[in-house]
Amino acid sequence: MTYTISVIPGDGIGPEVVEAARRCIEATGVDICWEEVLAGQIALDKFGSLLPEETLASIRKNKVCLKGPITTPVGSGFRSVNVAIRQELDLYACLRPAKSYIGVRSHYQNIDLVIVRENSEDLYAGVEFKEGEPDTERLIKEINKLSKKKIRSDSGISIKPISRFATERIVNFAFRYALENKRHKVTVVTKANIMKFTDGLFLAVAREVAKKYDGKIEFEEALVDNMAMQLVQKPNQYDVLVLPNLYGDIISDLCAGLIGGLGVAPGANLGDQIAVFEAVHGSAPKYAGKNKVNPTAMIASGIMMLRYLKENEAANRLEEALQAVIKEGIFVTYDLKPHRDDTTAVGTSQMADAIISRLKK
Repeated sequence: MTYTISVIPGDGIGPEVVEAARRCIEATGVDICWEEVLAGQIALDKFGSLLPEETLASIRKNKVCLKGPITTPVGSGFRSVNVAIRQELDLYACLRPAKSYIGVRSHYQNIDLVIVRENSEDLYAGVEFKEGEPDTERLIKEINKLSKKKIRSDSGISIKPISRFATERIVNFAFRYALENKRHKVTVVTKANIMKFTDGLFLAVAREVAKKYDGKIEFEEALVDNMAMQLVQKPNQYDVLVLPNLYGDIISDLCAGLIGGLGVAPGANLGDQIAVFEAVHGSAPKYAGKNKVNPTAMIASGIMMLRYLKENEAANRLEEALQAVIKEGIFVTYDLKPHRDDTTAVGTSQMADAIISRLKK
């Protein structure tokens, strides 16, 4: 079977890590026709738009996309191109596994966590009012009429919407993922003791959804501040975490720290019919074109993509090859060496070559 997949090279180091991932994916033997489209600074320079409609149309048509990291220029009309893609395509679930690789420097071993982050609501919904604007002043006056808590007149305002619909959707996603991937527990993470009508709703709905999976998947609740401490102290007690948008972003980075950093942290943004796979890290423009950065996160995102396509045998072989190269520690980038100034470190493309060589054995 031939798959037509949209690919966004991205900005900064994006083209290098995406090319490394593409070559490794192709080396598995899965037949893919890549349809290259643009977003970010390179799209702005070429088409005058950070997110051209042609790019969105390609992803809608092909249903699957491999996406490099994107820079949102300061002063642009977008808060974030990445957020815009998720919102335009209704990619409501952000899936970020955090799994230890032998050979990656970390204070922890045997980490195997999955973060499920709600993508469409919360403080990232982008409902904001700038300090000093007439609409903001009117909003503050109205809130002060309705609430016992008073807001200062020189405040900026961000609205935190949490809906029953979106919460039910993301918690169901987390439980389905746990069942399909033979996980044993789902932990819902909120600050419901303080934000009783937003996080409180998220927790209440999660409890309702959990009842459908009683006896199949263990369910527990945690407060986000305590969860941050527990993950540092006892990360092996947790399995699948489901969180509102902001907490999911923060906790997923914490979990990336447990496994050695963003350079080894893959991700996916999923809707009911469309999936975009991308590394968690950013575009790191200072390293662009230097053939220096670690391609692991992008390659691991490609492995997630293969599993999404049900190409499990190919995904398993690629993951085994990636793990073997990292464990061996010879043909790896500088950040995977015991010392970052190790002159035996290889570049992005050379590490991909070593993984491909392993695949062919």
